[in-house]
Amino acid sequence: MSNPSSKPRLLVALSGGVDSAVAAWKAIEDGYEVEAAYMKNWINEEEVFGNCPWMQDIEDGRAVADHLGIPFRVLNFMEAYRERIVAYLVDGYAKGLTPNPDVMCNREMKFGVLLDWALDNGFDAVATGHYCRRKMGPDGPQLHEGVDENKDQSYFLCMIRPDQLEQARFPVGEFKKPELRELAKKIGLPNAEKKDSQGICFIGEVKINDFLEKFIPEKPGAIVNLEGKVLGEHKGLHRYTIGQRRGIGIPSNTDNEFFVVASKNTKTNELVVAFESERPDAMWHASVTLHQISWLTPQPLTEKCRIEAKVRYRDPRVHATFEPNGTGGGIVTFDEPQRALAAGQVCALYDGERVLGGGVYL
Repeated sequence: MSNPSSKPRLLVALSGGVDSAVAAWKAIEDGYEVEAAYMKNWINEEEVFGNCPWMQDIEDGRAVADHLGIPFRVLNFMEAYRERIVAYLVDGYAKGLTPNPDVMCNREMKFGVLLDWALDNGFDAVATGHYCRRKMGPDGPQLHEGVDENKDQSYFLCMIRPDQLEQARFPVGEFKKPELRELAKKIGLPNAEKKDSQGICFIGEVKINDFLEKFIPEKPGAIVNLEGKVLGEHKGLHRYTIGQRRGIGIPSNTDNEFFVVASKNTKTNELVVAFESERPDAMWHASVTLHQISWLTPQPLTEKCRIEAKVRYRDPRVHATFEPNGTGGGIVTFDEPQRALAAGQVCALYDGERVLGGGVYL
């Protein structure tokens, strides 16, 4: 499809929230020909398990688009979302893993299905409201952390591919959240005071167990301590993750010290718990082996080298050594052991503020 305008065409993923709204405004200011789209991924009434105000989000997105004077459309990607995200999420938990749907949603949906649709319909790139930055380096675009350390979302984008980054734009990466809020008020955005949403990507504010119980049957088993003593019964290993403190159902000891999940034995269907003071080996990791590494560098790292790693979204970067294993993965050895790393989670690799890539540890 030809573009009669001299401006590059940009499709903004408008979620109804203030971040993507400001992203759309900033893109217009940056000289793009902007249109907006809401991704309709998981909004059947019979499948809403928690607070999922999707109709309000669509109304808010349309109101923002009207305020900015840009076209707005709703795109139905529900089938792709089921195949690429829900299946991945349910299958992972059923196997005793702790998958990260937000990381996969960015790669498979926002910069997968949505980007493909955008390119097929004459757009040059897709923009989102993520707090991260795309910078040009000597070998092409690089992904960097956002300037707001408290809101940086580069971790969630660590597994997108270089070709996806080519057509990705992050207009709010240079803002801090308080500045963005003030800007939204200044330019009169109708959702300037809207609270940030929390929950599973595109599903809503729902507890993960409430979601999973619709797909994974209960499989009760024993809760045991490090010595194998039975302390209680669980409803299914998929309901727990390593390091979990709350919701185990085992009372504290006389010193008011609570049990935490130390490991999950899928062979015996046992949930192993321990007191934090016992420092169970299963909860502390000197290293992890990454699989399915997605690199945002021109070539994969092929030599042992020093890096920084982020094992969870809210955790800081930590110093580590990366050593490729010749199978598309590698071993990350931390300078200091990391607590409660659950199989199936994602580890993002950094060189300072630059994201090198990311992989899943099993």
